[in-house]
Amino acid sequence: MTGGRSQGSVEHALVRATSRLVSTLGGTTTGIDGRVGTSAGMARMSACSTVLAVMLALAGCSGVQRDPPLQVWPDMKFQPKFRAQLSTDLFADHRESRAAPAGAIARGHMQEDTPFYTGMEGKLYVGKMPVAVTDELLTEGQWRFNTYCTPCHDRTGLGRGMVPLRWPAWQPQNLMEDRIVQMADGDIFNVITYGRRTMPPYMIQNRPEERWAIIAYVRVLQRAAHGSMDDVPAEQRASLEYKGPPPAPPPAPGQAPEPAPGRVPAQAPTQGNPKP
Repeated sequence: MTGGRSQGSVEHALVRATSRLVSTLGGTTTGIDGRVGTSAGMARMSACSTVLAVMLALAGCSGVQRDPPLQVWPDMKFQPKFRAQLSTDLFADHRESRAAPAGAIARGHMQEDTPFYTGMEGKLYVGKMPVAVTDELLTEGQWRFNTYCTPCHDRTGLGRGMVPLRWPAWQPQNLMEDRIVQMADGDIFNVITYGRRTMPPYMIQNRPEERWAIIAYVRVLQRAAHGSMDDVPAEQRASLEYKGPPPAPPPAPGQAPEPAPGRVPAQAPTQGNPKP
């Protein structure tokens, strides 16, 4: 049986059932005001309405499909759009399947797999950060280190912040240890991004460029903690040598000279007889 015949049969059955239901109401009497005169007529009308509603519901649940189907809310089904493997007159090659424009980036792939965003070069951590170290970068890194890192690592990076002092079970890492000094910059970037052991991730609070700024400032702290005179340029070493205390300023006219540092001024002789 075809879909058209099945649909026609259902419609004819509904028409016949409706006509029979209507004919059953013919025996009811109505008053002047138009109301049903007997309770039996009211009951028959209610029963017919119920049966009619059930038949309509069953007809809607049938497997018969309209061709074309009845669209009550078409929504976006009939919007003008391209579909795969179809043709159009909009382009010279008449193909609706188009290649992505040059430079287009798929959603979710804006951050490409580069050392700047991941700290990785293939399967290895990058040794040096892929950004230039400038005064502005160090200033930004100092501010973010003091904001997000000092509660655990303190301002010197020794791991003596307020968190371990108040909760001894939480012991952060000493960033001045040789093991941390020898870590690759990409490894530290990965720790800041995803966390490690008891350290939570800070990728939400700091963007990739801000994480590199923190690493640059940590390297400054490590250089200061492990630095020696050999790390100072030769032309600047003379300014760091200790040359003793500065000379005392000359005394004002009529004023005794200042004693030399480290000496106690002599006591003036007392007047009169000394005490026994």
